[in-house]
Amino acid sequence: MEIRYPNGKKYNLTKVEKKTQLHYGNRGMTLEEDLNESNDYYLTNHIAVIHKKPTPVQIVSVDYPSRSAAVIKEAYFKTPSTTDYNGVYKGKYIDFEAKETKNPTSLPLSNFHEHQVNHIRQVLQCGGISFVIIRFSKTEEVYLLDGNFLLQFWERMEKGGRKSITKQEIIDNGHNIPLGINPRIDYIRVIDSLYKEVLD
Repeated sequence: MEIRYPNGKKYNLTKVEKKTQLHYGNRGMTLEEDLNESNDYYLTNHIAVIHKKPTPVQIVSVDYPSRSAAVIKEAYFKTPSTTDYNGVYKGKYIDFEAKETKNPTSLPLSNFHEHQVNHIRQVLQCGGISFVIIRFSKTEEVYLLDGNFLLQFWERMEKGGRKSITKQEIIDNGHNIPLGINPRIDYIRVIDSLYKEVLD
């Protein structure tokens, strides 16, 4: 299927997105599924209202190989996507991106699109809470990295520095989220600790 931005430019999946699609085709829970279940837990228990953002797509061409099947051949993003999740917790706007990597030592910044980074910057400038949740799939380690650190690493890259965030940098600047059962990824607990002054 071919998808395009509103300006007509073709949208190409990043290498990481392509690999993630292939890697998770026949296995268990993805980071997105774990987060969706965690968000359902928060909603059911009246803790927070946070949802996955739908990506508005305009379908242009559909192939009907049979009466019971339809295949989308071409579609356009109506607007460029921003981040994956947003909502409200303790009266504060929450907005974050979720990224998963098979690389055991770093998170390539090619996982992010410039408009996503700009969106995180705008949320922070307006007083919202914005961050990235990162999973190293080989070790099942999950971290929350505040958006301000993402901006620093992005600017470093733009100035000719490294094109990834090392795992050690994520450990040093981020916060580990231990995997649980219900919720699976309890990132709200980290938010309570990390943004305590903002939330009180």
